[in-house]
Amino acid sequence: MYRRPNRRSRWKRTLTALALTTAVVAGTTGWATGNGQRPVTGPPPGSQAWRADTSLGRALPDPASATPRDVAAFFRTLTPAQQRDLAHRHPSVVGNLDGAPVALRYEANATVLRRDARFAHLAGRQVLAFDPRGRGQVAEVYGDLTRSRRVAVVVPGSDIDAGTYDRPTDPYGTPAGMARQLRTAAPGTAVIAWAGYTTPVGVGLDAATGGLAEAGAARLTRLTDGLAALGAPAPAVFCHSYGSVVCGLAAPRLRARDLVVLGSPGMHAGTVAELGTGARVWAAKDPSDWISKVPNVRFLGLGHGADPASPEFGARPVPATDAQGHTGYFAPGTESLRTFAAIARGEAR
Repeated sequence: MYRRPNRRSRWKRTLTALALTTAVVAGTTGWATGNGQRPVTGPPPGSQAWRADTSLGRALPDPASATPRDVAAFFRTLTPAQQRDLAHRHPSVVGNLDGAPVALRYEANATVLRRDARFAHLAGRQVLAFDPRGRGQVAEVYGDLTRSRRVAVVVPGSDIDAGTYDRPTDPYGTPAGMARQLRTAAPGTAVIAWAGYTTPVGVGLDAATGGLAEAGAARLTRLTDGLAALGAPAPAVFCHSYGSVVCGLAAPRLRARDLVVLGSPGMHAGTVAELGTGARVWAAKDPSDWISKVPNVRFLGLGHGADPASPEFGARPVPATDAQGHTGYFAPGTESLRTFAAIARGEAR
């Protein structure tokens, strides 16, 4: 006969989970400890000069307060020559301004990247956003974002920045590598590799709490608002590891068709219903993923809550038994990648 656990036993399990979480945070399980990070927030570099620009005889939209819809409406009033002139004089602002024309942002970011010795190798690519502050942030587009009928966004987890978001030695574990694989598997889809927030470094307090994810959620929401302002379709958003915490916190405001989490430590929600999203929610976790060792609790600010891959959470399951480890979900030939491609194409049910 089933007996409901009493309060004492539930409290004991919570304390046990807290102890395990603390052990992970302290690095006593053998994983690397982390360094505290300060999130990059606010308007892009060069915003002060942009606000002071009166060359058009009117105020330019304030990067700190204008919505992507406001930005899109403003650029529609300009001639191509006026748009290019602004991008030439204020490339750091135009290149990061959600709602600005996509091709203009590519051009502006190419200008900034050519001047930055650390990241000059990115100058010839379709860079949708680039911010050199802190460890650096970048977003790159694979495919034709202005014409594609399907769009996907890849949101990474810890240890990703402008210097590590594309590593040839880790082709399936970086946002650029994941985006390439998804684009290959779903060739009609434009895929954005979005390393657009300050991620945790290692496994420390940043990784075990939601502070960086809160800041990232605001930036991710603005990205999808910008896509909507330009008439792009609502994207399928693929959220890896700590990136799923970002997506969970963004979910109520995120303009997404599908929300896919993989290798997730939790989304700060107990069920799909608690996410407050109209998007379809999917979850993948392979048996060899070390994320299973992270306790699914939230207590005294630590932990990220329920396992999205558990049946009780209510997400649609993504088969991942043939994926390997924490970064193998996008590996060619895996069932998880085939399912991701079907989701990106809008064909999965």
